[in-house]
Amino acid sequence: MKKLFYSFGLSLASLCAQAQVKPFQQNDRVIFVGNSITEAGAYVSYIYLYYMTHFPGRKLVILNGGIGGDKASDIYRRLDYDILAKKPNVLVLTFGMNDTGYFEFNNSDADKTAAERIEASRKNYVLIEQRLLKMPAVQKILMSSPPYDETAKIGGNVFRGKHKAMLEVVKFQEAAAKRNSWPFADLFRPMTALNVQLQQKDSAFTLIGPDRVHPGPAGHLVMASLFLKSQGLDGKPVADVRINAAEGKLQQAVNCKISNLSASAAKVSFGYLAQSLPFPVDTVARMWGNNQKQSDALQWIPFTEDFNREMLQVQGLQAGKYNLLVDGHSVGKWDAAALAEGINLATVQETPQYKQATSIMQLNLRRAEVEARLRRYYWVQGNFFDKRNMRLQDNAAALDSVRRYAKTDGMLRYHEENYETAMYKELRAAWQQEIDTIIGLIYTLNKPVLHTIEIVKI
Repeated sequence: MKKLFYSFGLSLASLCAQAQVKPFQQNDRVIFVGNSITEAGAYVSYIYLYYMTHFPGRKLVILNGGIGGDKASDIYRRLDYDILAKKPNVLVLTFGMNDTGYFEFNNSDADKTAAERIEASRKNYVLIEQRLLKMPAVQKILMSSPPYDETAKIGGNVFRGKHKAMLEVVKFQEAAAKRNSWPFADLFRPMTALNVQLQQKDSAFTLIGPDRVHPGPAGHLVMASLFLKSQGLDGKPVADVRINAAEGKLQQAVNCKISNLSASAAKVSFGYLAQSLPFPVDTVARMWGNNQKQSDALQWIPFTEDFNREMLQVQGLQAGKYNLLVDGHSVGKWDAAALAEGINLATVQETPQYKQATSIMQLNLRRAEVEARLRRYYWVQGNFFDKRNMRLQDNAAALDSVRRYAKTDGMLRYHEENYETAMYKELRAAWQQEIDTIIGLIYTLNKPVLHTIEIVKI
């Protein structure tokens, strides 16, 4: 596994060397624009959760701008009324999965059709680009799609050649980023490489999911980690404390403050105020049709090492077993050798800081659930009304039209009930107010607090 992590890091480093994506800053309004993978929202939510926990004082807004089924042409069509209407100052743009098609790859003229689709995608992207170039105040970031998995031996439809076609889209995205001096975050190549490596051990493994298109929560954590790496945020610890108990000295305190240190060879105590919270890892499969859990990704990528290290190292203790207490409550027992090597508190779910972070995760999940209702409203606008010159009418005729066509259109039928309430702007405003309230609550509750840590020999 260590070898896998190493090669994964190398491939990413070589790709990200050309253009650093700037970390998000205080008061940024960031929107991720894409298709159903973005609309599903997990990777966007994970990136937001990282900022909420690692930079608790850096309040920002990260918005989901995904709509299922979108190609570059669809994104261009909704650019003003959906995306730019949200007044972002940072825009992350991704597309490519739908642009290249699906069942067309089973036809005899698949290469010709793929080339035509790639060219259409490029031309429609240029329209987006021309629009964005007129907005110098908005930071633009191009991001590739995650790959289509045509190598997993899992049965079902396999569109041979789609992966190759998607790579051509990635290439023109990367070239466009260079041409405009915009940052480029590549998910496609590193995820492909990781997928291939893991399939060498298990040919039925898929980093993506059973439909070969939509990653589950674990795949979304891989996506989030790649984006955060492109921002240069890997290697920044939650905290790193090193104490020599025998000498009674604090040797290091990174991203935290240590107070009232009392240390001997048999007992250590101190006040601990971190500047970040650990990243709470979810263990629930939350996507229909995909049994991945976010925690599965910890077996595939060095997420803990890169983004979730809350290290406590205490050397010079007498040999034996020690009880670690935080605010008087035992969170675990380790021997002196383990403490001398260092333990990662970010993996200890019993600490009060981990429980605090978990409450932030739950609130963030709730925020994303409410936001998903708004995205489903815009799905109806983009995939139904926009193509019938009825965009944003939201009147009785519009509702009748939805109800009529939903009888024979399964996707529209799935969105019908949500639209029946979302069509009222007052209710959409109430949903947005709920989102804003949750964000405000998160940035009230996510501030690290002073804890007392004791290490006592048993």
